[in-house]
Amino acid sequence: MTPAPHSPTPSVLSDAELDRQEWRTARLQNLRSPQGNLALVETRWLPAGVSAQTDAEALVGWPDTVTVTRLVRTSLETDEPEHGLRFWDACSPAIMNFDTVSIFAYDPSWVIDAIFTPVASGHTVQFEHIRDNGGSRALAVPGDITFERDGIAYRLSAFDDGGVLLLVFGDATNGAADETKTYNAGRFLFVERPKRDAEFSDAGSVRLDFNKAFVPPCGFSDQYNCPLPPVQNRFAIAIKAGERAVHFADGYSLP
Repeated sequence: MTPAPHSPTPSVLSDAELDRQEWRTARLQNLRSPQGNLALVETRWLPAGVSAQTDAEALVGWPDTVTVTRLVRTSLETDEPEHGLRFWDACSPAIMNFDTVSIFAYDPSWVIDAIFTPVASGHTVQFEHIRDNGGSRALAVPGDITFERDGIAYRLSAFDDGGVLLLVFGDATNGAADETKTYNAGRFLFVERPKRDAEFSDAGSVRLDFNKAFVPPCGFSDQYNCPLPPVQNRFAIAIKAGERAVHFADGYSLP
């Protein structure tokens, strides 16, 4: 009797790999959503002294697929609040031509346990932004993130983004000439604050999972003004983990 051919055993993903897979699925869905990164078609700053328009006023001339939201920033020239409008198109050219975001294979060595150490309240770090022509904006940084890898000590600055730490970092893969190339301006990584610390008031452990590093919003629309990595957040080594680059179909590229 001839034995039945052996069926290859399917590879078994670890819990961490499955978690990253679920994260990626949700990430790609969010990018394509009506107010996802690909949907932003215009950021409009209102004249000085104008703080608002009704939706009906703002949307005159726009198709029904467009919605509007509001934002505020501090003027680099006057330090006064500037009010703006963002227009989101659920059928934007970027959404219609989006293919995927390339990503490195999961690498458990880039899941790093680090220490968050708070600093004095009100501490800020100057972050240059991609559309500020060399200007910088002071962002509140509640503490330092420190860890050691391969004998090198790192001290990173992450700012508070709605209760979660946002790490803006660069590394040797940014704009590389080979297949490891990642987004030129750097990448982002969300870091959950210490569980017991609702106000960043105490030191505690944090986990940096670079497998969930992602291309910043400005990689999907030229209407964002993303922060750039400060000097202390620029790694000399290549972090071959997380998202790499945005890909569009049929030769489409951002304006």
